[in-house]
Amino acid sequence: MLEITNLSVSYGAITALHGVSLKVEQGAIVTLIGGNGAGKTTTLRTVSGLIRPKSGEILYEGQSIAGAKPHQLVARGLAHVPEGRMIFANLTVRENLQMGAYLRRDREGIAKDLDYVFGVFPRLKERGPQVAGTLSGGEQQMLAIGRALMSKPRFLMLDEPSLGIAPILVKTIFEKIVEINREQKITILLVEQNANLALEVSRYGYVLETGRVILHGESKSLRANPQVKSAYLGG
Repeated sequence: MLEITNLSVSYGAITALHGVSLKVEQGAIVTLIGGNGAGKTTTLRTVSGLIRPKSGEILYEGQSIAGAKPHQLVARGLAHVPEGRMIFANLTVRENLQMGAYLRRDREGIAKDLDYVFGVFPRLKERGPQVAGTLSGGEQQMLAIGRALMSKPRFLMLDEPSLGIAPILVKTIFEKIVEINREQKITILLVEQNANLALEVSRYGYVLETGRVILHGESKSLRANPQVKSAYLGG
């Protein structure tokens, strides 16, 4: 569904990605793991059109999207839940979710998807009229994912969904990610510092280090890899 080939990205004189290549098959959960500054967020931001690549190719459903604008990609079914959640803090929970459906005109479909989001995250239904900035970190993450789901994506990119969240809620969020993938048949590209959890829920993984893919393979084999274990899995 997504194929990146020899992707290079620079911030001025600094090269953030050096010829990164990866594939995400339709229906899969694929994860990118690596330390801070490895290039994980840059990869997602480039795919979603927020950063222009220096060189390389990005194919989404077989068509080049390098240089496409973010709203065009949302309209084509690609949604991005950014690091730090980036919710609209001064809007209510319900208004945030409605913003996710901004490009849509199918009222019945929007109402149905809102019900689905409330079914996945019942806490958001309880908090509907509440100003989003007053939610806990975990609730804000649920809202960010819910808002992305309201755009009716076929491909969902999640950047650090466990960041700054109480451990008890991290487990819930990851269970929901698996549920969304399985029930809605949404393909997911997951960036996550909790490598153990990311490799547990994904089918395939890529390890990024200083802007390069240094390892890739089935998640099960990466979890057993001594190099991955010592660097990212605390053993």
